Parts: sequence; structure tokens; C-alpha cells
Amino acid sequence: MANIKSAKKRVLIAEKNRVKNVAFKTSIKTAIKKVLELASGKDKDALSAAISKAYQLCDKAVSKGILHKNTAARKKSRLVLAVKRIQADK
Repeated sequence: MANIKSAKKRVLIAEKNRVKNVAFKTSIKTAIKKVLELASGKDKDALSAAISKAYQLCDKAVSKGILHKNTAARKKSRLVLAVKRIQADK
């Protein structure tokens, strides 16, 4: 571990930020799983609300610097393609 007091503080802050970022990424994954689960159902309103929430989380992650903008765009694109594929298979 670091010897300088400010470096020790930065280590603690970095760890706290890492935990927050991991939690936020996990919430995005959970939202995506919920969308895919709803895609096989009949409720279009719940599906559109879930897609909107997943988009919102991805965009928020970009603005907070948790995800790169292209990563968020890729996640959103793959999500919509997966939903369309699931609905076409029904």
C-alpha cells in the first residue's frame, strides 16, 4: 500500500468508486435480463417501459463515465436485436 497520506486516501476512494461502478453495471445487466424475459410475454407496455429503463441506465452510465459511449450503444443495439429475434420466433 502507499506510504503518502493522500495516496492512501486515493486508494480508499478508488475502491469505493469501483464498488459503485460494479453495482451500476450489475443493475444494467439485470435490466437487460428483465427486458429479455418480458420480450417473450404479451405485455407490450411493460416491455417498452423495461427497454426505456435499460436505455436510461446505459445513457446514465456513459454520462457518469462508467461505460464508454460505444459500449452503451452496442448494448442497446444488441438488446433491441435480441428482442426482435425473440418476438419473431414466437
